[in-house]
Amino acid sequence: MNQIKIGKFIAECRKKNNLTQMQLAEKLNITDRAISKWENGKGMPDSSIMLDLCNELKISVNELLSGVGAKKGAM
Repeated sequence: MNQIKIGKFIAECRKKNNLTQMQLAEKLNITDRAISKWENGKGMPDSSIMLDLCNELKISVNELLSGVGAKKGAM
């Protein structure tokens, strides 16, 4: 898993869903700092919130962990 690639993908998906870091954090009951760490490749979402994160971003867990959306396919 490439944390930087995954982080960029999280940021891309969040923006596509018109969410700020703060809005996404509130939906997941975490801090916006946690979102920032993920998006900068300095951490990964905890497994306990991964499904909720994927639901909010409208992606699958496989897409999240690969850092690639289904429409783009694996590169």
